[in-house]
This record gives sequence, C-alpha cells and structure tokens, in this order.
Amino acid sequence: MMAPVNTEILKLFGFWSSILVIKMMLMILLTAYQRFTKKIFANPEDASLMPKAKVSLEDPDVERVRRAHLNDLENIVPWFIITYVWLMTGPSVWLAGVLIRTFAITRIIHTLVYAVFPQQPARFLCFAVGYVVITYEALVSLLYYL
Repeated sequence: MMAPVNTEILKLFGFWSSILVIKMMLMILLTAYQRFTKKIFANPEDASLMPKAKVSLEDPDVERVRRAHLNDLENIVPWFIITYVWLMTGPSVWLAGVLIRTFAITRIIHTLVYAVFPQQPARFLCFAVGYVVITYEALVSLLYYL
C-alpha cells in the first residue's frame, strides 16, 4: 500500500530534481570547455576540427570533469528513483524537505570541490552525506514495502 504524496513535497522534489538535472547537463558543457580549451579530444574526427588538437583519454583536467560527471550519474540517478519511491511512504513534509535539499546541495558542492576547486575532505564529506540520504531512504522504503 502506498501513501499519497503530499503536493508540497512533490513540488520540492520536482524543483530540486530539475536543479540537479540542469547541474548534470552543465557538466557536459564543462567537459566540452576543458576539451576545447586544452585541444584534447577523445575521437580523431573531433580533433580534426581544430588545428593542433590531440586525441587523448589521459588529460588530467578533462578526466577530472568526466569522473565528476560519472559520479553524478552513479549517485543522482539512484537518488531520483529511491526518493520517488520513498515519497510514497508518506514521510513528513519537514523530513522530506531536509533530505531533498541536503542531497541536492551536497551534490552541487561535491561538483565544485571535485571538478572546479579540488578539495578534500570536502569532496568525501559531500559524497558521504548524499550516500547516507540515499541509504536512509532505501532502508525506510524497504521496511515500508515489506
């Protein structure tokens, strides 16, 4: 049995989900910026469009942005799914708001301290907070649907 999802929570989830999608789409542009600035491309046909461009999969700046984007895909996509499932368990508006905002804001900070201004332990802490949010939502959902 599923609880009805509070419309206030659904609006909050929709807003922050949209922010995270836009953030992930901006990672594509950041990767392109790194590639064009450094003239480093993954494919020969792309490199042929610019004089003095090289094909490489080992540039540290390009790869850092790509890894940050991959980390988003590994964390944000599961969050979309489990948060939607968790919202159907009927959490309080306050708790849902805290967890949704916390996850989204820590993922934005994670990108900054991973891809733009590399910084530890900030990167780990942002990852850990997001991981705890996902794990909590998954466990609560699992117990609810048992």
